[in-house]
Amino acid sequence: MIYCGTDWAEKTHDVVLVDDSGQLVAKRHITDDADGYRILLELLTEHGDTQETPIPVAIETSRGLLVAVLRTGKRKVYAINPMAAARYRDRHSVSRKKSDPGDALVLANILRTDMHVHRPLPDDSDLARSLAVLARAQQDATWNRQQVSNQLRSLLREYYPAALAAFEPWRNGLCRREAREVLKVAPTPSRAARLTRTQLQAALRRAGRERSIAAEAGRMQEVFRATWAHQSPLVEEALGKQMLALLVQLEAACTAADDLAEAVEEAFPQHPDAEIILSFPGLGVQLGARVLAEIGDDRNRFTDARGLKAYAGSSPVTRASGKKSSVSRRWVKNDRLNHAGYLWAFAAITRSPGAKTHYRRRRDHGDWHASAQRNLFNRMIGQLYHCLQQHELFDEQTAFRSTPAKALEAA
Repeated sequence: MIYCGTDWAEKTHDVVLVDDSGQLVAKRHITDDADGYRILLELLTEHGDTQETPIPVAIETSRGLLVAVLRTGKRKVYAINPMAAARYRDRHSVSRKKSDPGDALVLANILRTDMHVHRPLPDDSDLARSLAVLARAQQDATWNRQQVSNQLRSLLREYYPAALAAFEPWRNGLCRREAREVLKVAPTPSRAARLTRTQLQAALRRAGRERSIAAEAGRMQEVFRATWAHQSPLVEEALGKQMLALLVQLEAACTAADDLAEAVEEAFPQHPDAEIILSFPGLGVQLGARVLAEIGDDRNRFTDARGLKAYAGSSPVTRASGKKSSVSRRWVKNDRLNHAGYLWAFAAITRSPGAKTHYRRRRDHGDWHASAQRNLFNRMIGQLYHCLQQHELFDEQTAFRSTPAKALEAA
């Protein structure tokens, strides 16, 4: 059997083939373009790669055009963690020498000796992969929007507290279009104090507001014309220009997050697993898409629910040595799925009587809020695994049957 290791880079890649005995069979240095990919596929075919018996490939990434080309057909591609590859490198050389062809050889030998303990990339459908791109991009855009919003809020606290007070009653204050339109016409507190109700109403209408326009304009005018501390005029004008620059970034971040959210809402219902995922309490379109993006739709990806729970970081990990042992939370996990699980469990507490009862029992048992919520997520993601495997919708009575106290303590 032949094994392939590929050390990727931005412009060129090193490819190494070894046999069962570890002997070097072939070595190539290819470019990162269509010609290089063609040479790679021809090299694999030359050494026995077919649809029935594809050559497995190890690489230190799971993304990019090179990985997409290698995943054609039934070929298994193993994304080896760079830290794991570094540990394997020490097995072959104690001098700590390093080279790109040497790294490719290490990756090939990882498959030759320990392929059974590494997991190939899941065989997800194209629809699931496209949803993963959209859901992750929307999540990144949301995080970026919050980061820019925090920067803007910090800047306004330095010279413009009236704006924060005016937008405080609104949910998602600075991220709302009304707040951004008002800040455009009044970047400094001095200009805000001179705004008329007509100007404020016009700004609210441009933002798309349709109700309580006159009342909101009157409220904001009172806030802006109240007594506030001020910076010197020159400093205030400079800070206003800095605020407008941040406002442009926030406008772009909000637009990107909204556009990607609409794309997710259009694509997610088309997936066959969407109905099952949305049947769970606490999972809407956006959060359900994030969960599907991380677990995929390959039913053979996880051998059992415990594997999925460990991947999500919801199940505890035990560390034992001699007479000492400790049980703690997992630090190595899928951070995106773990973050989605936190929001999922938080929302499920108010939408599912069984989830709320389970959470309260864990709190009464002595768990902190985060620990009890993680325990609830651990239970619900196991239920999701079962429903996806059996093609069943969530059922409240089946999911949260009355559990004896002893069984709860052992959970």
